[in-house]
Amino acid sequence: MRFLLYISLILLSSCARETVPDMPSREGLPDQESWGVTIILTNEGLMRAKVRSGHLEKYNEKEFVLLDSNVTVDFFDDKEQHTSVLTSKKAEVDQASNDMKAIGNVVAVSDSGITLYSETLTWNSKDEKLHTKDNIMITTLEEDTLYGVGFESDSDMKNWKILSPSGVTGREMK
Repeated sequence: MRFLLYISLILLSSCARETVPDMPSREGLPDQESWGVTIILTNEGLMRAKVRSGHLEKYNEKEFVLLDSNVTVDFFDDKEQHTSVLTSKKAEVDQASNDMKAIGNVVAVSDSGITLYSETLTWNSKDEKLHTKDNIMITTLEEDTLYGVGFESDSDMKNWKILSPSGVTGREMK
């Protein structure tokens, strides 16, 4: 009887399933990654922006791209002539709209000499407008320094406005 019990236990233990360790989840991880990337954003076949970054993460389901290493964006007019350049620590691109949000130490410099400093700056690709609700500082070739909260401009930064300006100037008002 003991022998039969012993054999039964051996047979039962050999039929037990071996547990397989769980594979790590891909949830939250990018679908693609690239290093040393250049992205060309176009409108009706014309180059409107050239985006470069040291690292890119692409998330297919969210239609979202994260550029998280030294982002540089060159903007171009409707004749594909360079108009301005933007740099930031990182940027997010909405793939459905091609809108881009630059984040961290944002500096935008127009070819005409206007320089904008902010912590965030969003580019709306449809309207080709730049805007932020954050604190900003602008310097001009005339050595003006302007401050405020909120900013709107076209991509070439020729037509811009500070939404809530502040500061002092020594210039005479016209």
